[in-house]
Amino acid sequence: MNFPFDIVYDATMKLLPPGMDNPKAKAMLIAIGLQESRFEHRRQMNDGPARGFWQFEQGGGVRGVLTHPATKHVAKSLLDRLGYDDYPALVWNAIEHNDILAMGFARLNLYWLPQALPGPEHTHEAWAQYLNAWRPGKPHPETWAGYYAQAWQVV
Repeated sequence: MNFPFDIVYDATMKLLPPGMDNPKAKAMLIAIGLQESRFEHRRQMNDGPARGFWQFEQGGGVRGVLTHPATKHVAKSLLDRLGYDDYPALVWNAIEHNDILAMGFARLNLYWLPQALPGPEHTHEAWAQYLNAWRPGKPHPETWAGYYAQAWQVV
């Protein structure tokens, strides 16, 4: 992974509430980034609608984080601190170029899940949470276990 994950992670976590920084969240963010873009594509390939390494769509993940009761106030605070208004189109465009914003929204997209984030031995639970939070149009279960194991090696 060529992406300076730890630098972006540390900067992002300084802008979010303290409880959001933990090894399980870090592992999930790495695994999902690998699953979604391999940390190579800030814009979905083939002119798709998703942006950022975590591949957020304007009407999906962006709107969801901006409107969910568990995340909307933290999202607004993050946007304020980064100098953005909370308009879905603006956030969606900014996520493509601002990795801190993209990671912040990815972390918030995990935050609303009702279950605790899984540990390293719970690959299937992690996959289920990823599916629930990201709702990928074309999921690739065959790559998840490897990415999830790699994420925990990094953590």
